[in-house]
Amino acid sequence: MKTKIILFTAFILFTTTISSQQIEWLTLAEAMEAQKKIPKKIFMDVYTDWCGPCKLLDKNTFQNPDVSSYISEHYYAVKFNAEGQEEINFYNQKFYNPNYDINRKGRNATHQFTQFLGVKGYPTMVFLSENGAPIMPVVGYQKPKQLELFLKMIKQGDYQIFSKPEDFENYKKSFIPRFRG
Repeated sequence: MKTKIILFTAFILFTTTISSQQIEWLTLAEAMEAQKKIPKKIFMDVYTDWCGPCKLLDKNTFQNPDVSSYISEHYYAVKFNAEGQEEINFYNQKFYNPNYDINRKGRNATHQFTQFLGVKGYPTMVFLSENGAPIMPVVGYQKPKQLELFLKMIKQGDYQIFSKPEDFENYKKSFIPRFRG
């Protein structure tokens, strides 16, 4: 009987720990440094403070236990404010937001790194390879099961076999999501 109680308690603690896992967000510099020790792809959330869908992504998708544990295990997760004032050093180039206005409420000037990445809308999730090369952006709010497709496709390298748009569409049709929510 004691063994059953101990096992049940351990199971509850384990599932509570797993379900409450949060994504550990890094700066791009921290992620690039971590890649030197343990190579992993980078998952970058490019957001703005005023963006409603960005806030929903944080609340509904990134809080999902399946999403947060998958990202935490397989990627270095980076949050980047597309209109912020952070200085970015990326492959011997420095990126700034020279027109950033600290007194401005709401929308601000676009950061040079946002432009470098080719981000056109918010939120945009950008995937970078283990050596920092951009793989692809995913634009717009994604529910957990929608984001799962991209997380797994990029992690497994399946995107490398696509030679025409139909290849992705066929991949998408055959993909079976496993994430909850």
